[in-house]
Amino acid sequence: MGIAFRKYHGLGNDFILIDHRQQVELQVSPQQAIELCDRNFGIGADGVILALPGQGEADYAMRILNSDGSEPEMCGNGIRCLAQFLADLETQDGQSPELPHTYQIHTLGGIMRPQLRPDGQVRVDMGEPRLLAQDIPTTLATADDKVVAQPLTVAGQDWAVTCVNMGNPHCITFVDDVEPIPLADLGPQFEHHPAFPQRSNTEFVQVVRPDYLKMRVWERGAGATLACGTGACALLVAAVLNGKADRAATVELPGGCLQIEWGQDNRVYMTGPATLVFSGETAA
Repeated sequence: MGIAFRKYHGLGNDFILIDHRQQVELQVSPQQAIELCDRNFGIGADGVILALPGQGEADYAMRILNSDGSEPEMCGNGIRCLAQFLADLETQDGQSPELPHTYQIHTLGGIMRPQLRPDGQVRVDMGEPRLLAQDIPTTLATADDKVVAQPLTVAGQDWAVTCVNMGNPHCITFVDDVEPIPLADLGPQFEHHPAFPQRSNTEFVQVVRPDYLKMRVWERGAGATLACGTGACALLVAAVLNGKADRAATVELPGGCLQIEWGQDNRVYMTGPATLVFSGETAA
């Protein structure tokens, strides 16, 4: 028997969503995730997301497997897609949620709170950024210090990097123009740099205006993607720490724009779309 699924995307960052609300244990192996995400021989996606029963105060739990079979702690675009998937499942079950509706989702990066809005957008309380080196984690500073505009040598070039953990690790560097960045060459070297013991997502950021930033991203375990929600949140925090941006800004990604705000409550809020592409069932 095949696996029933729905495919969603958030600004082109695409995911295979599977209903596991009746099963606590993962029924998809890392190898199966690799096969499902294959864009030539499988469904094609940046990752597989499983909707699991809630734990404690959470309504549901989220687990995600990247296209290389690795498991990240969280995914910003993915959790927006999960929220829409859950609403679609509940509607199918005859329990359509009244909008706006907020879910509490348990992830390996903590509790996340996506809110489905009447305008079709999903706003997510992404929690507080973690800034200490031990929380990234990285060896670029002592454990209880922040990593802001620290030098890092990659591909024979010195980069000034700022590190932020938004449920998963991010390394942000500011450039004059993101377009000519050789992402396929530089991305893996940043991701696997010895300074990041758990690897790292990498964002190359161009400041157009204090309220408008452009980024290209290399995601840990997925490679170059059209969007990264946690990365957009991390780069805004990094831009504020470096005096380059306002606390609320539009972040332009290759797949479209997200609205990001680092609130006075120290929590980061992300607003963007989640779109159903198609549904189906894999071959047995």
